[in-house]
Order: sequence, then structure tokens, then C-alpha cells
Amino acid sequence: MATIIEETSTITTKGQTTVPKAIRQALGVDCGGRIAYRVEEGRVTVHNPDAEHRDPVLAAYLDLIARDIAAGRGVGDLPTDLAAALHRVIDEVPVDLAEALEGEVDL
Repeated sequence: MATIIEETSTITTKGQTTVPKAIRQALGVDCGGRIAYRVEEGRVTVHNPDAEHRDPVLAAYLDLIARDIAAGRGVGDLPTDLAAALHRVIDEVPVDLAEALEGEVDL
């Protein structure tokens, strides 16, 4: 079931309004970001025009990584056993990034 968020804002005499924080967060916009309004059959929807071609899962993951980097956390902050397991895999599986891929690849 989809999460429903409903917020109310007041329109000023200049036709301006403040987009509520919960709506900005749901749309993934911040100061300087853009929103688009769509009117269809008497209903108005608001969306982030810059996010229409973005993968929301990837965007959330990249945001998580950015927050970790900004907080100064890195690989060294992984639990010791997990970091050791990752290093073993890296050492055991040679990877040539210039090597051509073979077979079918789903992106």
C-alpha cells in the first residue's frame, strides 16, 4: 500500500506558498529545487521534474553514501569481521575493469 501524505499550505497575496517539509522530502527537493504542477480533470498533482528519470532506490543509496562520507565514516568503520571478509573476496577474485563483458548483461 502506498504511503499517503497530505499537507496544507496557505497562498499569499502574491500567489506564493511554502511547500511543507514532508512534501519536499517526499519529492526529493530542497532549496533551489524545482517542482512541477499538473492539472488533470480538476485535480492538481505536484512532482519533481528532475527526478522522473532517476531510480529512487539508487538515489536513496547514493544519499546514504554521501551522508556517511560527510560524517567521516568509511570502510574502516565496518565491523572487523565484515571488513576482513570483503578484503578476502577482493584478494581472491581478480578484476580487470578494462576487460570486455561476455554474455547477456542486464542493467
